This record gives sequence, structure tokens and C-alpha cells, in this order.
Amino acid sequence: MNVEIRTLPLDHLGLVAGVFDQLDIADVIDNRIPKLRNHNLEHSKVIKAMILNGLGFVGQRLYLFPEFYEKLPLDRLLGEGVLASDLNDDALGRTLDAIYAYGPTELFNEISLKVMSQLDLGVQRLHADTTSFSVQGEYEGSSGQKAIEIALGHSKDGRMDLKQFILSVVTNQDGIPLFAKAHSGNASDKNTIIEAMLKIKSGLSLDDSAYYIADSAVYSEGNIQRLGTDMLWITRAPATLNEIKRLQDSDVEMVECKDTRYRCFSTTSNYGGIPQKLVLYQSQPMQERKEKTFEKTLEKKNKQAERSLGKLRRREFACEADARKEADLWLEEHPFHRFKDLSVKVITKKMEKKQGRPRKDEKLRDVYLIEANLELDHDKISKIKSKLGRFVLATNDINLDPDTLLSYYKGQQAVERGFRFLKDKCFRVAEVYLKKEERIEALAMIMVLILMIYSIAEWMIRKRLCESGETIPNQLKKPTQKPTFKWIAFLFMGVAEVTVWINGEMHQRIANINDNLAKIIRLFGQSCENYYGLKS
Repeated sequence: MNVEIRTLPLDHLGLVAGVFDQLDIADVIDNRIPKLRNHNLEHSKVIKAMILNGLGFVGQRLYLFPEFYEKLPLDRLLGEGVLASDLNDDALGRTLDAIYAYGPTELFNEISLKVMSQLDLGVQRLHADTTSFSVQGEYEGSSGQKAIEIALGHSKDGRMDLKQFILSVVTNQDGIPLFAKAHSGNASDKNTIIEAMLKIKSGLSLDDSAYYIADSAVYSEGNIQRLGTDMLWITRAPATLNEIKRLQDSDVEMVECKDTRYRCFSTTSNYGGIPQKLVLYQSQPMQERKEKTFEKTLEKKNKQAERSLGKLRRREFACEADARKEADLWLEEHPFHRFKDLSVKVITKKMEKKQGRPRKDEKLRDVYLIEANLELDHDKISKIKSKLGRFVLATNDINLDPDTLLSYYKGQQAVERGFRFLKDKCFRVAEVYLKKEERIEALAMIMVLILMIYSIAEWMIRKRLCESGETIPNQLKKPTQKPTFKWIAFLFMGVAEVTVWINGEMHQRIANINDNLAKIIRLFGQSCENYYGLKS
């Protein structure tokens, strides 16, 4: 008897492929950027391959397709007849070029509309933010005038030595991205965030009751006027503005929030000519963190002040008034300190710097020296400490209560989690080594599409676990209804497609599916069941 056996890892990629299919994303892609040239794969299959690669959690770069796919069940994941050699740099390049020609942001908007029609996604809150991606090497430059520019700018990774591009993303309250746009590396957050908020409002025709939420970069007179009163917005107000600085430094009576870690005080403003509510919050956890930092800073400032005072005491002044004026100026530069036993003493010195006693008829001069000891101004320090951990939120919804306002703004972490995902070394989707700005701009859209699939998969399994009352074990073997998709992927490690040929007759099975994994697959739905050979 002649027996041949082949084992190919499937792991969690059947779930990724199933979610992609369930959303009908392929139809949108192929309708908008149809295959025009004589190459093997439609653009939708190349993009699906990129998503599988980006969510493969294997530490490979996003576009090394032949190496990634050589040992995967391609017939199962991408369709019969697809070969690893089909997924090469040329195929990737053609797809990225097609995305750029159509418009990366426009294509992502079309996909978002399709996803929203397929799923009952909540869009009560929309969170906008930007991040930067540093890149290395030289770039060929754009062949047109509309592509982004890889340029030096303010790096959010601290890599001021590297060129970069900026990515703006808007997510719903569950962290699912609904808008994405790449910008030149020197673009300003003040412009990119407001642009994202206005474009998603016009592009997706969202409900007027949705709140648009962003960090302090968006809060300027011009931007507030652009946001106006036609859309509800929430943002953190920057302490650099005089009005906000005065509010944060004010002695107001604050009341405890429902979340007892916070206290608040409400007032109103007409900044930018738009009536709005300002709420001053004080966070106990933030205050405790900042107090630790403040104590370290104070210790350093104290040492610096002692050295500076030593220099001041050695300076000579022409009169007492000059000495006392300089002492006052010194205190202004050292706000945490005050003088103890300040005095000005007079000493007589020779007109010329010569050694020995002065001659009987030699002219002398009086010089004035500051005498003082130093101590910390504990009253001032206590007052500063009492106001640490304060921040101000602003909204044009005058009737929004402080507890709800705080809860909505804290959802801003959703988009920040997405950025951490894109930059996680486990995913490697943020590594960009392409040489054309147009392709980088298109690849940025793919990166956010990968985040969309990941976020939807996580949202989907949590929703269906909750609806069914089912649970799965978490990392501590305890039941949970809120697993991360990364944990789901870990559970599926070892799932494989096993093919056995007995005398030339092929038999195929999916191995290592236990009851727990089968439950997860069925919760995801039939599109995922098909990839794992389960029957409904």
C-alpha cells in the first residue's frame, strides 16, 4: 500500500479568512478596482492574502508573501489553484498601484459602508487620532503631486532622526476603524484630525447624535469654528490656552463624580465663538502619579537651587538696592524656594585687585553681598500638589452631564489601542520598506484594514459569547466572555490541514479541533465553519 501524508498549518487563519468573507469585502474591492491586466489573482485575493499575512502573528514583514505562504493550505484559504509564487512582489505592487489610483481613503470608505451594512455596529461615538510611522532609507519620490511626502516631522515614536508619514484613523466606540487616511510626514495634527472628523461625517452619513471625540490637538479657535454646532464634539482642552490655564489653577469647589476616583467642576465658555461646556476634572490616580514625578523634579530643582545660590552669594553689587533686586529676580526663577534670613552685607575692597593691606592714602570701595539661606516654600508646593492631576474637557453639548462626558472621552483609548496594535512587533504590519510614496499611502490603508478585521473578529466573538451565554477559558483558565482575538489565535495554534493519499486516493481532514475550538468556530458562523470542515 502506497501512503503519502502532508500536514499544513491552518491555526487561526481560517477565522481571519471567514470574517473577511462574511463581510463581503471582496465584492467591494473587485467592483472598485477590477483586474484589468493578465495576471493570476484578483486584487481582492491579494488584499485578503495581505490581511492573512498581517494577522499571521509570525513576525514576518507584511509583503514577504512567497515565504509566508509556502507551507500554508492556499487552496483552502484563497481558492483552488492559488500558488505561493502568485503572491510575489509584483502582485503586491500591482494591487497597491490600483488602490492608489482609485484612492486609498475612498476605497476604505466604500469598505466601511459595506461593513456597516453587514453588521449592527454602534456609531454613537467616533474617536479620531493620528500617529506617525518612521521609515528608513531613501525614497524615489512621488510621480504625481497628490501623493504623501515621506518627510521629517514631529515623531510620536521619538525618532526625530528618521523620515516618516502620518496616519489618521477614526474608530467607533469598539475600536473598529471606519476611516483612514495617510498624510505627509510633516503634517500637523491640528489639520489632519479635523479633516478626518469632517470627512467621516460627510462620507458615511452618520447619525447627527453621534459624538466626534479627539485629543487636545483639535482644540483651536479655527477648528472649533469649523466643527461648529452641526455636529456634537468632545475634546480635551489644552492647558496652553490662558482660559484653560486659569481654570486649572483656580480654587473652585469640586464635587465627586460617579467614578469616585474623579472630582469635577462645570462652567461654560464661548471660545471660538461657539457656546460650550468646560468641565474641570481632577483624577486621583493621575494626581498620585504626578506627585511621584513632582517629588523627583523637586529634588533635582533643590540641588540646582543650592548651586545657583552659591554663585549668587559670590556676586558683588554696587549698592544694596541692586543686591535686593537681583535676589527678587532669583526667586522668580526658583518658584519652589524662598530665602531664610536674607540680608545684604557691606565689605570694603581695594579699587585695584592687589594683594596685601591697603596703603594709608589708598582709595577704597564698598561692595554689597547677598547673605541668605535657602528653604523650600512648602505652602506653595502644597498648593501646586493639590492641583496636580487636573484636566479640562470641552463639548458643544451644553446638556451633557460631567459623568457621561468623562466616560465618552475615556473611550479615546479605543483608537490608541489600534495604534499600539499596528506598531506591535508581534504583528509587524507597521514595517514599511517600500520605495514609492504612492505605494506607502496604499499600504497604510491595508494596515488599517488589517486592524479592522482584527477588531471586528474580537467584537464578533465577544458579542456572540455574551448573546449565547457561553464562555471560553482565559490565560488563567478562568471563564471569560471578553477574550482578545490574539488569545483566540493562541488557542488555535496546532490546528492543521492533514492530507493523506492512499494508493493515489486523497483524504483530507482538519486535525486538533477540540470541543472548545469547535464552539468558537461555530460562534463565528458558517463562513468560518467552512474553513475548518465543520457542518452546521
